[in-house]
Amino acid sequence: MKEALDSYAADKRWSLGLRKFIMSLVDLKLAVAQSGAWKSSVLAKVGGANIKVMRMDGTPYPDESHDYPEGLLVVDGQLNLTVGSDAITVRAGEIFVVPVGVAHAVAPGSTGTLVIFDA
Repeated sequence: MKEALDSYAADKRWSLGLRKFIMSLVDLKLAVAQSGAWKSSVLAKVGGANIKVMRMDGTPYPDESHDYPEGLLVVDGQLNLTVGSDAITVRAGEIFVVPVGVAHAVAPGSTGTLVIFDA
């Protein structure tokens, strides 16, 4: 994972009083530019959760469900989801949380940058 992060993340050493720690600064635009459509890249892990980014290119993505909840944050563009018989539009700046075990699919026309939080 470290190798994947090197291309678009820079580790910075910070100090706060006597305590030193490392933080990563991630360039989302660069990470998305280097990824293929609908291929997520893990940017970091926080508290056991993955933070991923992917590029949406307008094509649909089939039904899937997970044994963990999934947070879908649209950074720019729009995500068109189908959850059961419901059509849900998630716009830039909005997050949709898919509960454990709920099937969801991406409908045509979803474009932009998507950040995913999952286990």
